[in-house]
Amino acid sequence: MDIQDMIFGFIGGLGIFLFGLKYMGDGLQVAAGDRLQSILDRFTTNPFMGVLSGLFITAIIQSSSGTTALTVTLVSAGFMSLRQAIGVIMGANIGTTVTAFLIGIDIGEYALPIIAAGTFILFFSNNKRKRMIAIGQVLFGFGALFFGLELMSEGMRPLRSLEQFQQLTITMSDNPFIGVMIGSIFTMIVQSSSATIGILQELYSQGALDLKAALPVLFGDNIGTTITAVLASIGTSISARRAALVHVLFNIFGTIAFLLILGLYSHLIVYLQSILHLAPEMTLAFAHGLFNLSNTIIQFPFIGVLAWAVTKMIPGKDSHVDTTVTLLNPLFIELAPSIALGQAREEINRMGCFAKDAIFEALYYLNTSEKKHAMSSLQLEEAIHRLDTTITNYLVEVSSQSLTAIESQEHYRLLDTIRDIRLVGDHIENIMELLERRKEKKIPLSKSAMKELNDMFHLTLNTFQHALQVHFTHNAELARTVVANERKIDKMEQDLRKGHIGRLNARVCTGDAGVLFIDIASHLERIGDHSANIAKAIIGDSVKLEYV
Repeated sequence: MDIQDMIFGFIGGLGIFLFGLKYMGDGLQVAAGDRLQSILDRFTTNPFMGVLSGLFITAIIQSSSGTTALTVTLVSAGFMSLRQAIGVIMGANIGTTVTAFLIGIDIGEYALPIIAAGTFILFFSNNKRKRMIAIGQVLFGFGALFFGLELMSEGMRPLRSLEQFQQLTITMSDNPFIGVMIGSIFTMIVQSSSATIGILQELYSQGALDLKAALPVLFGDNIGTTITAVLASIGTSISARRAALVHVLFNIFGTIAFLLILGLYSHLIVYLQSILHLAPEMTLAFAHGLFNLSNTIIQFPFIGVLAWAVTKMIPGKDSHVDTTVTLLNPLFIELAPSIALGQAREEINRMGCFAKDAIFEALYYLNTSEKKHAMSSLQLEEAIHRLDTTITNYLVEVSSQSLTAIESQEHYRLLDTIRDIRLVGDHIENIMELLERRKEKKIPLSKSAMKELNDMFHLTLNTFQHALQVHFTHNAELARTVVANERKIDKMEQDLRKGHIGRLNARVCTGDAGVLFIDIASHLERIGDHSANIAKAIIGDSVKLEYV
């Protein structure tokens, strides 16, 4: 085999391996449904549960990088504390060893029949049966993983006879830091520790590497995989950057600790290989699993220290939206439905405050284009959706009780108010997307357009704030003020449209700026409508505005 065949076989096999790994992970995610993020969201109440959640999800999606990136996103959105995230990251490191154990089974000779089975299911399953399609994806990806591994194995086989490679393995045996660097850099390039460990398993099984040279590369693979979390944290919140740094430090500390006992660890792996009669590929799988498990056990008691360290290394105060619901006590549903409705009203008021703050952040972002306002708005929008689900479910439980006529009326009004606040959040989300597009495409807005949008923002914000006061105080006079302001907002939106046409004719604004301007004004007008809906529920106006 010449050098070209060797390179082509290796990179082709690597490509098929990575595709198979991702395709299998995607299929497993589809089979699991939308429960993965929910698991991270709900079952990370403490670091230990975080470890178990991270382990389980990584075993499902076959990517510790994916789990860590998702964790960084949840931390950035304010739904997971740094300590909880550290537990998930530790669990993800254990979960990623599943791929190495799968490779250790060594069923490469059955790769093509497995691919055929997966293809058959994909092509002949009813498109409506998503679960069967997911199974087809998993089988196809699983077979492609091993087929790619077989191609890489053939491509790497001549390495044993290359003098330069033999010299490199000797160097890695004598200087383990070289192996750590090679493993780290290669994993950063291919963005998959599973791929690099799979390659390492093949080299070790062919005798191209001895154990003392292979283990440092394996340690380096764990460092290299942290690059995905680092990339995912760029431009996000301080907490998200701290979570990404924890991932880096966790693997660096573990690598340093195991390098100090490399000789003892090598002897332990050889001992396990002999008593368990392990194949070479499975030997490295055990080495990988034992490394990550031991690293987690060692560092788990120091989660507080890790959190303190990254807080010092990345200083600053991060915004955090607390969405913990403390007032919705299920005992009140049966014992005192009226109290349960009062508790729900309190939580709805907090949900409304999140929406009000989101309008503020959108206004700041309009005028400054600072990323922190976009991130804060994202947190608030997620908080609104979360409270919407929680409070609505609580009110549904309340409706199962025998309610008085007054309680039924209040129950109906609360559900309507939740809907209106949620839709206000949706409109703010749409406005933020428009402002993001303005920033990305550098769409200019004239001074007059900016002034008009600011005026409309302030009137809309003032109207929504008054609507929230009406919801809480039942002040009929203030409710009538809200309805009057909503009419002013409608009139302002119409005037803005006319004024904008004049600017277009005078070539003061561009077409893109015009579409952006009109869309933002339209969303603000809808927020005014929903504010009036909240107020009209108090003054008993049966004519409700149904804009969404």
